[in-house]
Formats: sequence, C-alpha cells, structure tokens
Amino acid sequence: MRPRGKKVDPSKACDARAARGAAIALLARRDFATVELCRRLESSGYDSTVVIATIAALAAERIVDDARFSENYVAYRANRGQGPARIGADLKALGVDGDLIDRALAASADWRARAQAARSRRFGPELPQSWPEKSRQARFLQYRGFSADHIRAALGTDFNLDD
Repeated sequence: MRPRGKKVDPSKACDARAARGAAIALLARRDFATVELCRRLESSGYDSTVVIATIAALAAERIVDDARFSENYVAYRANRGQGPARIGADLKALGVDGDLIDRALAASADWRARAQAARSRRFGPELPQSWPEKSRQARFLQYRGFSADHIRAALGTDFNLDD
C-alpha cells in the first residue's frame, strides 16, 4: 500500500486555514463525501475539531455536498455497468447518508436496461440457452450488484425447466 502523502506539521495541526487549504487541494483532484474528506484530513494529522469546523464551513459554501457527490458517484458507477446494490454498499462505506443514497439510486436510469447492457457487453447480444450459461451470467450480474428482478429481466423471461 502506498503512503497517503505528507503528514501535517504538528504546529499547523490546529490551524483552520491550513486545514481548509488541504481540503481544497484534495477537492481539486476529485469530489469527496464529507465523512471521507474528514477521514483524509484527520489521517494527515489535523485536529478533529478543526477538521469538523472546516468541513462544516465548506458544506455551508456548498463546496462539499454529499447529495451532489452521491449523484455523480451513482452516474459514474452505473455507466461502468455496476448495479444499485453494489453502488449503494460502496456509498455507505464512504459514509454517505442512507436517504441520499436512496434518492441518488432512484434518480438513476432504468436498472433493468443497465443490467441488460452489462450482460450484452460482457457476453454478447444473444440470450443464454443452457442453464449453466444462464447461471454463469446471473452470477456475473449479481456480483455487479443487480437484484434478482434485474437479472431475470436481463436474461429473458423464458426460464423453462425442461432445458
């Protein structure tokens, strides 16, 4: 595992301006959830009270916004072929509130169509005919985070037990 960057000088650990500058530098690279940004700043050596105040100020200025972060995260991951269960679990691990996760997942496009697109991108346009192939493709979609309904829609509705 590579090191996370420099530790802050102990004399600046309680400096709010230095913490804000570090937060802005992190946000310049990519968007962060508030809990994730808080963890990063504290792991750099900033005092937790200073970090909380800095994050609150950035949130008041809408520089850090968990709703925007979760919407962008869902859109990016959904375009990569991941399903709502996996995306939701990842967002929860990043410390995003459950209501924001639910709203972002609900605002996304049709998950059944996304499951179908992920399946056809991986296995081709023709639907599987044998049970071993159906189960292989279903496991793939399940790993990607799609629900059973999404998987059934992507694999077709002809689940005939005689095959």
